[in-house]
Amino acid sequence: MIPFDFSRARELMVEQQVRPWDVLEPRVLDVLARVPREDFVLPEHRALAYADLALPIARGGGEGESMLKPVLAGRVLQSLKVRPGEDVLEIGTGSGYLTACLAALGRDVVSIERHASLADAARARLASARIGNAQVLHEDARTFASDRRFDVVCVTGAVAELPPAWLRWLEPTGRLFVVQGRAPAMQACVVQADGRSEVLFETDLPYLAGFAPVPVFEL
Repeated sequence: MIPFDFSRARELMVEQQVRPWDVLEPRVLDVLARVPREDFVLPEHRALAYADLALPIARGGGEGESMLKPVLAGRVLQSLKVRPGEDVLEIGTGSGYLTACLAALGRDVVSIERHASLADAARARLASARIGNAQVLHEDARTFASDRRFDVVCVTGAVAELPPAWLRWLEPTGRLFVVQGRAPAMQACVVQADGRSEVLFETDLPYLAGFAPVPVFEL
């Protein structure tokens, strides 16, 4: 049996999926071409690691979480413009793949994950990949508190509305990526520390737990 060529699959993902979606930043493309996404998926999904799919993170649906599609991961990374000396806060670790990409682009990454099982699995994957500048904390974004300020905040799930408190985690020149609004027409935005927001594109993501719209009942 011919072994699966993950390196070639990674190249094709970049050239046939990510780049055509207007992800052209050389550092981002380089990171996507180097970080082994197959090591951050379930073993039975390794051959699908570079498909245009939002793969489940845990077996049987697990916590109901899934990885961002490669094209969306590329757009997120490009929009944040993470520089080598910058510190990053990630809200929603998931598989740890985007965490690894952020760590390759920035100086230090703190990632919070509300599900202990996912946090443990992501830590193990990052350690196996010998990524030493990222730490995963078992925390809930609704109650997370930190006096630390970050250059970049990356929110990996959708919110109905952006909590104003999250902007206080930013340095004065920092920026935050978030997908907000109501499904199926949500807006991916970059928000500055002073609240100024730029809409980048429309997409549809699952909501972070506790951040979905309040149901409206009509008579």
